Amino acid sequence: MKVLVVVDMQNDFIDGALGTKEAEAIVPFVADKIRNFDGMVLSTRDTHFENYLDTQEGKLLPIKHCIKETNGWRLVPEIEENLKNKKVFEKNTFGSVELIEYLKDILKKYEIEKIELIGVCTDICVISNALLLKANFPEIPLYVDSSCCAGSSLDAHEAALKVLKSCQIIVC
Repeated sequence: MKVLVVVDMQNDFIDGALGTKEAEAIVPFVADKIRNFDGMVLSTRDTHFENYLDTQEGKLLPIKHCIKETNGWRLVPEIEENLKNKKVFEKNTFGSVELIEYLKDILKKYEIEKIELIGVCTDICVISNALLLKANFPEIPLYVDSSCCAGSSLDAHEAALKVLKSCQIIVC
C-alpha cells in the first residue's frame, strides 16, 4: 500500500495570514496529485484556538492563524473537495503524533511500501512530519514531492529540501 500525506493545505497558509504566492501556485498540483493517487490519502490540519498568542508557538510566531472553525482553518476548497471521506488529523503542533499512531495501526494489517508528503509549509510542518515518519518508520521509503510543497519563503523551502535530503528522505 502507498500512503499520501497532505499537510495543512488550509486557507491561512495559502492566501491568508501566512499565505504566499508559491503556496497559491501549488494548489492545482496538490489537487491533481490527490485525485490521481493510487493508495491511501491522509491529511493534517493545523488547529489552534483563541489562546494561540499565549502558547509557545504563538509567542515565537505571533500571527494568529488556523483558529478552529474560522475560514483560515478550513482546507482550501479545491483540496477539501478532493479530501472528502479521507482521514484528517487535527494537530496543534508542527508534527502529528496521531498520524504516526494511525500508521502504526495500519502496519498491523497492511504492508506500507512508501509514504509521500505534500503540502505546506515545507520548512515547518512538512519537514516536522517527515522527520517524525522517518524516526518511526525508518525502513519505509519516504518521499517529498517538492512540486507540491511551498515554504514560508522560497529560501526556507529550499533549505528544508536540503535538510530532508540529508535525512535520507527522497525529494522528487
